[in-house]
Amino acid sequence: MASNMEMTFPGGVAVEAHFEGTTIRTDQPVRHGGGGTAPAPFELFLASIGTCAGFYALRFCQERQIPTDGMSVSMSWERNPATKLISDIRIQISLPPGFPEKYRTAVVRAADQCAVKKHLLEAPAIEVVAV
Repeated sequence: MASNMEMTFPGGVAVEAHFEGTTIRTDQPVRHGGGGTAPAPFELFLASIGTCAGFYALRFCQERQIPTDGMSVSMSWERNPATKLISDIRIQISLPPGFPEKYRTAVVRAADQCAVKKHLLEAPAIEVVAV
């Protein structure tokens, strides 16, 4: 089953992605010639990893009626100095006060099921063509 997303160029170096009635805007930082009006595509890529893990942790709690007030997810990463590519990503779930101890490992497992992470581990083939 194929899906489709359209990219448009609204001005400057901004690029917008249109998919199923929503628009995601990207831009470049001012230091790279952009207006700094939206995340750069790579920042959006990183955010997709953290928000995906966050979604899975959130749904885990919601399905068990565990309050999520005070819960958050943070992400840090390191770059390989030689390649400048990200070599390690660490996602940390800050559990809310009163979070049931018996679910601590399970919520981590839930966040670890993130679909974005799975696609990084089993990367799709990417083909670029001009028409």
